[in-house]
Amino acid sequence: MPVVTRFAPSPTGLLHLGHAHAALTAWIAARRAGGQFLLRIEDIDTTRCRPEFAAAIPDDLAWLGLTWDGPVRSQSAHLPEYRAALDRLAARGLLYPCFCTRAEIAREVAAAGQAPHGPDGPLYPGTCRRLPPAERAARIAAGTPYALRLDMAAALAVAPRDLSFEEVGEGRLRCDPAQFGDAVLARKEVPASYHLCVTHDDALQGVTLVTRGLDLKPATHLHRLLQALLDWPEPRYAHHPLLTDAAGRRLAKRDGAPSLRSLREAGLRPEAVRAMAGFGGFAGA
Repeated sequence: MPVVTRFAPSPTGLLHLGHAHAALTAWIAARRAGGQFLLRIEDIDTTRCRPEFAAAIPDDLAWLGLTWDGPVRSQSAHLPEYRAALDRLAARGLLYPCFCTRAEIAREVAAAGQAPHGPDGPLYPGTCRRLPPAERAARIAAGTPYALRLDMAAALAVAPRDLSFEEVGEGRLRCDPAQFGDAVLARKEVPASYHLCVTHDDALQGVTLVTRGLDLKPATHLHRLLQALLDWPEPRYAHHPLLTDAAGRRLAKRDGAPSLRSLREAGLRPEAVRAMAGFGGFAGA
């Protein structure tokens, strides 16, 4: 099977060294195998993503010495495709509308005391899962905003019991999607969630090796469930350590990690920045 990797940043800020490390990891994995490296812009969250940041991504990667295969895919241009995937899940009775606000969920979780936690925080208590169909319909007809949640119990009832994923260097690992509870697959302000869009696009684009940060390894449990429910192919996974600063903190936009653009404007050469990102021995395309 040919190796197809991808780099899929969200344009909520300029790329920094952590992004460079992720992009180089995927690029090298593809090129060493004679495969393809794809560039995808995950701009589905229009409340946080900015066009100017999206426009800067290809320029910064090209300056870094990376090339990609085929056109750049921007998720915001493909909303009907994600809606179709949601409709397929809904047709099987695996989704339900959730009308709860974040504040309401927080109050209910706090009132429950020792509420179970998953990778994304406290699990949703299932309030709207228990609503009668007539009440759901009435609220939707009244224009009440809602999210769409995966009914985890219903999904697990129809999914393969031996669900697993292959992690490079570790072999097959057993999946536990239940740790996410009734995950949100579409938000009130965002038409589809990261979890749905990333699995959809990896399948559509023929990605065979998903390289990404170790912080996203838990999400693989949920992604494999979605792949099984929607008959999408299973890629292999390789989760790499995250770059950290001198204090051991993960490099992040919100913490002011220096951008590739700022390093470039300060006079650093691409080879120096690649070395700072952990790839000093890099050879360009």
